[in-house]
Amino acid sequence: MAFDSNHYGPDIARILAYAGGGYALMALTSSPCTSREARKELSRFRPSELFPAHKEPGAPMAGLWLYFSCFEEAHHLIEAPHSADGVYWHAILHRMEPDDGNAAYWFRKLGQHPIFHPLAHEARRIIAAAPEVEFRVGDWDPYSFIAHCDRARKQPGTVQEKVAQEIQRAEWQLLFDHCARGKKLG
Repeated sequence: MAFDSNHYGPDIARILAYAGGGYALMALTSSPCTSREARKELSRFRPSELFPAHKEPGAPMAGLWLYFSCFEEAHHLIEAPHSADGVYWHAILHRMEPDDGNAAYWFRKLGQHPIFHPLAHEARRIIAAAPEVEFRVGDWDPYSFIAHCDRARKQPGTVQEKVAQEIQRAEWQLLFDHCARGKKLG
C-alpha cells in the first residue's frame, strides 16, 4: 500500500521520520515509547495544531503516539472518545495493551468503519504472501484480528507475528490517512 508521510505536512513527516516514515512495523504489545526524539517532538504540539480539520483532533494524534508505542500519551487523548475515529484508535490501543476484552468492547462500540473494506483487501494481499498463516479474511472482522494478534504474540519471531504486524501497519496507515486527510474510502 502506498503511504506518504509528506501528505500530512512537514511537522508530521518529520515526526514519522523518527521511525520509518509510517512504514515501521509496530510491536503487537505496547512498550515504553520507542523514540525519545519523537516523544519530545510530539509533546510540543496540541492535537488541534497538527489536525485542525478533524472533529476530534486527539484521535489522529493518539494514532501518532501509538505509532511510537506511547500507550499512556495515546490513552490520555482518547480515554473518552467522541467520534468513530477516536473509538477506533481506542480499540487499537487496548488491542496493543494487550487487553483483548477491552479492545473487543471498543470494537463493538465502533461497529463498521470506512477503512474496513480497504483493510480487508490489504490483509488478504499480505496473507497471500504467507499461506501458512492461520488467519483468513473475508470482510474485515476486528475480533478475528484481536485473536490472531493474541496468537501471534505467543509466537515471537514467526511468520504469524510478522503478518499480524504487517496487517496492523496497514490498519494504522489507512486509519491515520482517513483521519489526517479526511480521505473518503470505498
